[in-house]
Amino acid sequence: MGLRRGHNIRESLTHVVQGLLMGAADIVPGVSGGTIAFIVGIYPRLITAIGHGFAMLTSLAKGRPGEMRRHGALLEWGLVIPLAAGIGAALLVGAKVIPILLETWPHQTLGVFLGLVAGSVGIPWKRIERKNMAVLCMVVATCGAAFLLTGIPASGDAPAPSGIRVFASAATAICAMILPGVSGAFLLKTMGMYEVTLHALNNGNLGYIALFAGGAITGLGLFSRLLNHLLKRYADLTMAALVGLMIGALRALWPWQTAERALRMPGEGEPFWMVVLMAAAGFAFIAVMARQVKRMGHPETDSP
Repeated sequence: MGLRRGHNIRESLTHVVQGLLMGAADIVPGVSGGTIAFIVGIYPRLITAIGHGFAMLTSLAKGRPGEMRRHGALLEWGLVIPLAAGIGAALLVGAKVIPILLETWPHQTLGVFLGLVAGSVGIPWKRIERKNMAVLCMVVATCGAAFLLTGIPASGDAPAPSGIRVFASAATAICAMILPGVSGAFLLKTMGMYEVTLHALNNGNLGYIALFAGGAITGLGLFSRLLNHLLKRYADLTMAALVGLMIGALRALWPWQTAERALRMPGEGEPFWMVVLMAAAGFAFIAVMARQVKRMGHPETDSP
């Protein structure tokens, strides 16, 4: 009994750390919390849990307590609660720390994230059982789409966005946050909602936060159902789409870009070799983490 309790505590702490990593990633324009979920081996479980959680809320809204209890029994609470605690803590801290890192050491910070995402590409790729022409076409198509999307110049920030815009932006961005390779923070930045959302979070604007949370819950619940269906019915093509999204999204993390997001080569005096070193460190970190996850007995993840 004592061993089992110790195992549960260790597993819960592990999920808290996984949540911290996911929350920190979701703050950064160009990095996805879904990528981290894939790296640490909880992605399929997370999507399934989100689906059951949203089904509970809809059953409650419809006045169907029996149906709500059934979904609650299927929900993996031991994963969801510590993971949510970690994500929430990381969002609060990351909203203050990560923008400072990006402002103080922009090239080096993006170099780390570039290495992290590049090192993660092999994880969904290894889950594809039949690597045929359809899979390759899906990789190329989604890679091209992500490359073009991440090249869209950011819109001007909206200092006083309408409630509908806040709700819709949250619903859209949260879908990206659970997709490996697609950054919800990046979409917020593209829609001109990134800085104003960070400002509301840092200043405890409860009205804005509640509206944003409502949009996020709605978008997350609806999209998770679709994604769960795709993972079950079209697993190889879905994995191929995620691989392409991750590769194409690397464009957003290239440390040298113009204000209009056009790619350029590093200029004289810019820290090229330091960026290479930081990217290599990020890549190595993912390789070590993936092997550790595999050693701990999570079959969802293979090392890159």
